[in-house]
Amino acid sequence: MVDALSGVELFDTPFVNRLKAEIVSAGRKLWQRAYVDGNGGNISARITDNLVLCTPTLCSKGSLNPDELTIVDLDNNRVFGLRPHTSEILLHLEIYKTVPQARAVIHCHPPHATAHAIAHVIPQGDLIPEQEVFVGPVALAPYETPGTTAFARTILPFVRQHNTILLANHGIVCWADSVEHSEWYVEVVETYCKTLMIAQKLRQPLPQIPAAKIQDLLDLKKKLGLPDARLPLEESAAEQSLSQPGPTSPDPGEFNALIDELTLGVLGAMGEQA
Repeated sequence: MVDALSGVELFDTPFVNRLKAEIVSAGRKLWQRAYVDGNGGNISARITDNLVLCTPTLCSKGSLNPDELTIVDLDNNRVFGLRPHTSEILLHLEIYKTVPQARAVIHCHPPHATAHAIAHVIPQGDLIPEQEVFVGPVALAPYETPGTTAFARTILPFVRQHNTILLANHGIVCWADSVEHSEWYVEVVETYCKTLMIAQKLRQPLPQIPAAKIQDLLDLKKKLGLPDARLPLEESAAEQSLSQPGPTSPDPGEFNALIDELTLGVLGAMGEQA
């Protein structure tokens, strides 16, 4: 049904209008938190198996106009749009083709995470529960010229088991089941990198969460259906059909309940150590 609509018709459907609003909101948050500057960064959201909504080129993410967003297919053909789309959509498209359950992708340049990418330093893990559950180990993709096919393909060895990747000498890219969750992961990894850099000035080496407690977090991560290089790669998840628009992750109620479970677990552990 959706695939039968023309680009103009699809662009004004309620579903795509919601995605437009989510992208505009995420762009404003990224800009307000100085995770993008100038015309930096780009955001996309999957509409169908083969169609993606994305930000235009040369625009501030703090003042996105929903009517200037663009629909492209997975071969990077513009289906509808008043302005040319971002050249870095190739990176997004490689993620969508490799990870069918990905519904949204954000590429940006938060300063502390990008500092790690510039230094080619993967942040130490097993330190903060929220990072372990929502992001986990962070991969580092090698440098290539942005906007090229070679650049887009640098993430291929990592993207199925990592929802957050450092792009060497460039920035980061995050994928998730929604635009909002992609933006959350940006916030999580940036805050983690910032906190880690502060903590390393206080003490070295940093004490890690015990392995048994990390396993508890990984069990919770399985419930959320989030990828992690420490978990077996689920072939069935990667082969899910996306013929109908909408998220494939747990419903919001289940997702929020698991967040509460994580929070209570962390508070309980803090109480035990007090």
